[in-house]
Amino acid sequence: MEDIFSRLLTLTSFISRRFVQFIEDLVSREFNIFSEHLVGISYGPNQLSSSYSNCKYDTEGCSFSSKTCNASTNLGVHGIESLDLDEEFPVYSRPGIVASNCAYRGAHSILKGLLLPLFGLRFAWRLALASWRFHFSYVRSVQIRGRRIISRVRKTLRGSSDDIGWLQCAPGMASVEDGSARFEELLQGIRDGEHKLPDSFVYLLIPGLFSNHGPLYFVSTKRFFSKMGLACHIAKIHSEASVEHNAWELKHYIEELYWGSGKRVMLLGHSKGGVDAAAALSLYWSDLKEKVAGLALVQSPYGGTPLASDILREGQIADKETRRIMEFLICKIIKGDIRALEDLTYDKRKEFITSHKLPPNIPLISFHSEASVGLGVISTMTHIAHAELPQIPFPWFTSNSGPEDVVQAARVVPVVVPVSAVMALCALHLQLRYGEKSDGLVTCRDAEVPGSVVVRPSRKLDHAWMVYSSRKEEMSGPDACEMCEALLTMLVEIGKGKKKENERSVV
Repeated sequence: MEDIFSRLLTLTSFISRRFVQFIEDLVSREFNIFSEHLVGISYGPNQLSSSYSNCKYDTEGCSFSSKTCNASTNLGVHGIESLDLDEEFPVYSRPGIVASNCAYRGAHSILKGLLLPLFGLRFAWRLALASWRFHFSYVRSVQIRGRRIISRVRKTLRGSSDDIGWLQCAPGMASVEDGSARFEELLQGIRDGEHKLPDSFVYLLIPGLFSNHGPLYFVSTKRFFSKMGLACHIAKIHSEASVEHNAWELKHYIEELYWGSGKRVMLLGHSKGGVDAAAALSLYWSDLKEKVAGLALVQSPYGGTPLASDILREGQIADKETRRIMEFLICKIIKGDIRALEDLTYDKRKEFITSHKLPPNIPLISFHSEASVGLGVISTMTHIAHAELPQIPFPWFTSNSGPEDVVQAARVVPVVVPVSAVMALCALHLQLRYGEKSDGLVTCRDAEVPGSVVVRPSRKLDHAWMVYSSRKEEMSGPDACEMCEALLTMLVEIGKGKKKENERSVV
């Protein structure tokens, strides 16, 4: 430690000496330049240059160098004798020249002494000016940093207040039609045993974000449709991929179903699955026009979602750190693509919808709901998967009396998580911060697609209710399978109505 301190002390003294020497050199240089300029003005440039070119003076004052002036002196004397111009042009002798030079040196020294305070004031002014410029630049940089911090704070607090419901305010967007009453009628008829869904279509269910990690996603709905003898499939896509990537995958999936069955395809997309399906129709409608009969978007953030925008918004507080955390979770742990979440932000949705609009003649349904924020949802558990326990041999299960089937069934344990409680907290957050009703992830206004028939159920449902079964079901109300059937039945009716309108317009 003492060695380090001694080195620092040595370095500090060296820097101070160099700085003092630099200041002295600067003052001396300015002084010499200014004094030479004044002397040149006083005596004239010709005499000053001739005196410096013809004679040299030593440091003691007025000793004259005869070596440098002999030639010129002899030349001047001979020239003067030959011309005989002593009276008209008097020639000064050597003592006169020395006396004049001494007088010049004395006047020069006095002038330097008189101008020294002026140089001090000039140097002090320059130091003050440099100090003022430094302080001004520092204050300005502090102001710029303060403005940036204030802008980040304002952007963070503002959040998505200006973006929620932008579809209703955007120019050129088609109006929506309320179909809630007709939906309730169809749903009640299904509960009474009236199943009108035809088998002339293939029904494709498109899962949403992170559905690959929920094995029971849409499974009960597919089983329900299959029992009615309907061709129903769940799209096998990478749910954590970007919207455009999934749109390309869905295009090929729809074409394979159409070519394999010869039937048109009815699409029902939940959450991001509805956005992916809408993107497939917007980008590849020329290829899918004869193959797709309609699209139902269930709780889909067609206009965007405030949660994705608030997480990935640039320019807010800790925006880079938040993005790195989300990239680590989605890309490293889930093995997905960060664009899957980024494509659901308001900026990306505005850019995509402005460039790629949905075809005008396609039958569309927008379904959105409001999540309950009561205390009762805290105890609600959602069944998302099954876990199979390892087989443990017991001596009393070795007989053939049938306990083996009981053991096999007991090994399958349901995996339940409090999804409804999480959705309730998210819905409460959106309601308190923005004053918007939502299902926990998607606001009601952002789920309404322009030009579609909007279904607003009276029952409060969270975002996961339509695809996962709850462990606390209300036996008196309809389940998710019946609601999906009612939506598709209504979509078939809308398609028939559009077909009749097109025939009338042609006639």
